[in-house]
Amino acid sequence: MPTLLMAIAGPMQSWGTRSHFTQRDTEREPSKSGIIGMVCAALGRDRNEPIDDLAGLKMGVRVDREGVVQKDYQTIQNAATAGGGRRTLTSDRWYLADAVFLVGLEGDREILEKIHKALRTPVWPLSLGRKSYVPSRSPWLLDGIRDECVSEALKNYPFLSPFAGRESLHSENDNRTEAIRFVIESKDPTPYIRQDQPISFALGKRKFASRYVEIFWENCDDIS
Repeated sequence: MPTLLMAIAGPMQSWGTRSHFTQRDTEREPSKSGIIGMVCAALGRDRNEPIDDLAGLKMGVRVDREGVVQKDYQTIQNAATAGGGRRTLTSDRWYLADAVFLVGLEGDREILEKIHKALRTPVWPLSLGRKSYVPSRSPWLLDGIRDECVSEALKNYPFLSPFAGRESLHSENDNRTEAIRFVIESKDPTPYIRQDQPISFALGKRKFASRYVEIFWENCDDIS
């Protein structure tokens, strides 16, 4: 199966999967619901339209720069309450600062080519998890369509960031080596579950399911 690669980079990104009322979380890498939402914006697909074809694509992420988790403390004045009154609310909104990711979607070539074309000239503005979080570079990559599975495509593509955000691990002979994190969707059960498999983005009917992912590290010297 071919894979479409995208560059996901920006000073602020938020990929929440467990947000609840005024508490807005972020995962440490792009969520599938966030990436499919961005693809829908590129295609000009309304939130009430079906997304089965996009949600069925297999997603993988290579973390080129981990970024730093930060919290934005916000206040909302004169917010309406259920009792008909008004009050000031506070909200904790977590985000990733200065992170860089290579994201892959594996699946039907015709669908991937449509997405690839749309990313170059998107119908609506693209954002990284929240509308105000704009990309610092286009997700579109000239050579983004790859004739290999998502795992191999992510391993074989050059790094997007020259800066280390990589983990230092002990090798077998106890020497330390730089490694980079991968998060790949899995059909088989794993210890890692993400509640971000989009079913519907329709207003008032947003629905998500869970999916399994594999998480592993590769030596940086073995990539590209």
